[in-house]
Amino acid sequence: MSQSSVLHLADLIQESVQIIDKLCKDNNFNIPDLSSPGFSTQSEAFRSNPAVADAAKITAAACMQLATSLLPPTDFLFSLAVGDSHSAAVRVCLEANVTEILREAGPEGLHVDVIAAKCGLDAPKLSRIIRYLTTHHVYREVKPDVFTNNRISGTLDTRKSLKDITANPEGKYDSAGFPALLSHHLDIDHKCSVVAWDTLKEGTTECSQELTRTIFSRGLNVNMTYWDFFKHPDNHFRHRRFGFVMQGMEAIQPSDMIFRAFNWNILGKDAIVVDVGGGIGIATMPLARRYTEINIVIQDLPNVVEEGKRFWKEKYPKALQSGRVKLETHDFFEPQPIKGVSAFIVKQVLHNWPSTYIKKLLSRLREAASKDAVLIIIDNVLPYACRVAENERTDAKEEPEPLLPNYGAVCNSAYTLDMMMMFYFNSQEPTIKQLTDLLTSTGWKIVKFRSIDPRSHFLKSVEAIPA
Repeated sequence: MSQSSVLHLADLIQESVQIIDKLCKDNNFNIPDLSSPGFSTQSEAFRSNPAVADAAKITAAACMQLATSLLPPTDFLFSLAVGDSHSAAVRVCLEANVTEILREAGPEGLHVDVIAAKCGLDAPKLSRIIRYLTTHHVYREVKPDVFTNNRISGTLDTRKSLKDITANPEGKYDSAGFPALLSHHLDIDHKCSVVAWDTLKEGTTECSQELTRTIFSRGLNVNMTYWDFFKHPDNHFRHRRFGFVMQGMEAIQPSDMIFRAFNWNILGKDAIVVDVGGGIGIATMPLARRYTEINIVIQDLPNVVEEGKRFWKEKYPKALQSGRVKLETHDFFEPQPIKGVSAFIVKQVLHNWPSTYIKKLLSRLREAASKDAVLIIIDNVLPYACRVAENERTDAKEEPEPLLPNYGAVCNSAYTLDMMMMFYFNSQEPTIKQLTDLLTSTGWKIVKFRSIDPRSHFLKSVEAIPA
């Protein structure tokens, strides 16, 4: 990178920080303090302002790119290669309840001898592990070998007491979405990572479209699909934890996201909306509450449908009683039984399936679609890491140069999810070209992309019509 590019990055940082400072002052937002003795969702309020969120993203992306430019290349690449050490340290502290122990100790912190005694680990080793994370701004060392929580380590907190966790370890991650997600990832995904190269080089799964010939099946040493693995009696804890992972991911999505996905006002009275693979119907409940004259059918597998009926009876029984909302069993690879559908919703389903399966699903919907039907896909659409023509991206606006057009490592989580889909299902988070090709090959035409989550640059609603 040239000297001018380094200066440009520094200018971007300064300009964006000034925008953040001004807008936060104008709107009475507080910029979060890294040293806060824990994490609260209220500390993220500043990000609700789109201009502040955008400036924060540009600042962080420029800082990361600047650091990458100025560090010795070997140092930077080595830090990527030793990600397994970072993960190991996080897992030790997560599963040993270090964050909960420090929360109960208060902001003054606790000596590692006491922390170790409470979690049953060797104190000198635990001290090195926590200090390793502290070096990466997870926890704080307030005195030699005395540690306390900060804003980052606070996200590991299940909000349960150490006493309760000890009494019921299987329930540790109940209603604790983000810690449950980390525990799941550090357990399952790292077993996949270990065998990824060996699996790919053998070629047995390199081009596989099968759900039982995956990096996941090799890493966990099983001959079953990802979903069947969690149903196995030996994986009761993992299955229970995964349920709260999914609840946590749903909870952090904006409650009005479904309204950003499509202009629902154009649907006529008694229009039929089918939520394909819609789970228990969390996504469509806000739609049912606001648009009381449309009919909604939520389709999924039998056990999910039964759970969904209980959910709606508790949260919105009137919709079920009136018959305006129905939950029905359906395998979406079979012919679609509902006719006269105005809109099909396919929310965060496609990334769970290899392309051969996606084509079958989309073809079934196309067979059932009238000429006026619309298909609404809600999923990540990943941009390239290079600049492309406007018709090859989902947003007209491009990130300022010299930033990478996908914001670089700031948006690492979406590309990590893409890797996870490859591990689990031989599937992916598609690029715009890949999604366009899938839809075109099954008789659909994309007419619009919509951004639906201000916090996620890549989560899109894709509107398609019969070609």
